[in-house]
Amino acid sequence: MEHFRRKTPEEILLSISKLHQGRLKVYIGSVSGSGKTYHMLREGQSLKTQGIDVVISAVSTMQRPETIEQIGDLERVPSIHWWKDGIEKKDLDIDALIKRNPEVVIVDGLAHRNREDAPLKTRLEDIQRLIRHGMSVITTINVYELEDVRSVVQKLTKIEVVETVPTDTLSLADEVVLIDVTPETMLNRVAEGKLLSLDDMGIFKRGNLAILRELTLRLVAEGVNDSLEKYREEWGLIGPSGAGERILVSTQYHWNGSIYMRRGQQIAKRLNGELLIVTFVNKDKELTREAAVFKRSQLKLANRIGAEFTELPLCARRELPKVLVNYALTNNVTRILLGHSKQTWWQEFWHGSIVHDMLKRTRNVDIFIVADRAEHDGERILPTKVAKSEEEVDLFRRLSSQEMVQKIEQIKRGTFQVFIGSAPGVGKTFTMLREGNHLLKKGIDVCIGLLETHGRKETQAQINELEILPRKVIEYRGTHLDEMDTAGIIRRNPEVVLVDELAHTNVPGSQYKKRYEDVLEILAAGISVITTVNVQHLESLNDAVEQITGVRVRETIPDHILRLADEVQLIDVTPESLQQRMKDGKIYNVEKIHQALNNFFRTGNLIALRELALREIADDVDERLESWERNESLRGPWRRQEVIYVCLNKTQHAERLIRRGFRIAYRLKAIWYVTFVQLERTHNTTVMTEQLEALRKLTERLGGKFEILTTSKQKHIPMVLVSKANGYQATQMIIGQSKTRLWKEGWQGSIIKKILRATRHLDVLVVADFEPLN
Repeated sequence: MEHFRRKTPEEILLSISKLHQGRLKVYIGSVSGSGKTYHMLREGQSLKTQGIDVVISAVSTMQRPETIEQIGDLERVPSIHWWKDGIEKKDLDIDALIKRNPEVVIVDGLAHRNREDAPLKTRLEDIQRLIRHGMSVITTINVYELEDVRSVVQKLTKIEVVETVPTDTLSLADEVVLIDVTPETMLNRVAEGKLLSLDDMGIFKRGNLAILRELTLRLVAEGVNDSLEKYREEWGLIGPSGAGERILVSTQYHWNGSIYMRRGQQIAKRLNGELLIVTFVNKDKELTREAAVFKRSQLKLANRIGAEFTELPLCARRELPKVLVNYALTNNVTRILLGHSKQTWWQEFWHGSIVHDMLKRTRNVDIFIVADRAEHDGERILPTKVAKSEEEVDLFRRLSSQEMVQKIEQIKRGTFQVFIGSAPGVGKTFTMLREGNHLLKKGIDVCIGLLETHGRKETQAQINELEILPRKVIEYRGTHLDEMDTAGIIRRNPEVVLVDELAHTNVPGSQYKKRYEDVLEILAAGISVITTVNVQHLESLNDAVEQITGVRVRETIPDHILRLADEVQLIDVTPESLQQRMKDGKIYNVEKIHQALNNFFRTGNLIALRELALREIADDVDERLESWERNESLRGPWRRQEVIYVCLNKTQHAERLIRRGFRIAYRLKAIWYVTFVQLERTHNTTVMTEQLEALRKLTERLGGKFEILTTSKQKHIPMVLVSKANGYQATQMIIGQSKTRLWKEGWQGSIIKKILRATRHLDVLVVADFEPLN
């Protein structure tokens, strides 16, 4: 492992030189007014209470009272004021700061350009000079002020940006923290007159705000992924992390190579993943003229779609699966994409099946087999306009009485806001209480319905004047337990109620099993709800979280609950800061700290969960953007109506396949079905019946349709599944990796092999077994 390797003299000298330098922390947001300066100043106050020497300079409060309040008694080193086009500018007085020599300097506007006669041209250069002098710097930047992002922003929003910094500036920072804010919150601030002076560029349009927010989330997620890969490399961990997607397309210099590449591009875009292309070439043999033409076109296509293209030396056919799987594991691939086999049963028996041999070797890597429909449907994977939605077509249709009742219920429903984080202790409850106090000051009736401070003093202090409603006491087996009093909240009828820990399972004897069900009743009563949840509690991410952390999260919420929210806001914290909070006793009691830091709160876990949260909220923003704009998303369109068909014949890993089916169907806006096939002679025990009922409930909770089919013989299972898939006009089939022993497979035949031979007109995703990676 890399961390055990002896350091070279050069590395030792570099480490010593870094000891004399300050740290750089950057707060990044999607737009001005998102709260970066507020959080930066709040951190300055926190550092000062710890005895650290902090000063501020060139900080722009925009005269917002809550931001000015955060300055408090922080010492200010005067900046140099000057004017440009009637606008006041502030440059850092570097000489004064060096003379004062504080431990930390807080300064706004990393992309700021200094006056013409300044010693250094940009604030970035000023900050780098301060860092070399041993001072740490905390600063702010907007996503559109990064050079490479500027052109994307201009293309998508028509916004012109003047002052920028190189995109790799963020890689210089020791910490990058995202201050997430929803378009709704920003538009409310505009309506309150707080941000009108900032709208010179036309940023404050709902669509523009959503695009900028998504770009910010994805940019930070990419940075987190880089740090995760570096961490895993240092610890000698191979294979996918479980947090991000990386698609590997195996192709040839053949006419269908570009089809597979396009399909891979489409999947990678929709899943927000990276794309790698690999092909096998005989280095000792010159390419034919036809193959050379295909090579040129594929290289050109790879460059255009931003894919990494690699040639591997051609090896014996039976060695191909081993080489391909090893390459995938080395490059942290999550999904290998290749074409259906054209071999007959006898050829597969004699020569072996590449796909089957790959499945024997893979863990945590899915195999996606692409249907070749070019002869029948044309090149269906090429991007095209998305067809009009039913909602668009039905705009002029008169509503039925039932639809009218549903619309009225939606109008009467309270507003639903969710603060989501990557792990406990990121500050969700703190932020929820702060939001409640902010609303209270505006004259809105706010109450606390359920609060869990876990003894955290900072969180407790945020209660201030908020009214805490009493809990309901429930007697269970001679013990008195307390729970949120939903009926009491509805009787009290506040305008807004704060409810902590949305994924909580209620105590036995409660009206509802889960707290989110209580929240739905409160919303239906016309009361707005602000709540908190961690990303690991989303039902469809349950398997990914177990893969990352080795921990199966038992308390979950259906994904559609998050989609019901009017606003979903991410509370972002770096792993270093979160671990420091843990060490300071701000998350768990002292006796639990050591255990937590060596288990769930390990650095690799926290980095991966942070990336997972960033990508999940970015996808949520993208879905909402599509519905607002009725336009294609940043992830690109999906050409045709997809139908996803999930096949089950065992209860083991069945939940995982169902969750995977849901996530794929949700990304593709597809309908999806789940079929469980069992033998007619099978006698369902009570346990089996309960397991099947649990699978049905999970499918229906996630929005799918579940059914049970029977067949007389084991060997008929593949044909039953294929026949049903054809009946549903499925476009993609999802099956699990086989665990059948070799002798049994030889006797009964391989279900996967039979399905693949019968579904060459379909895309087939074989979901790999997985092992926890921590």
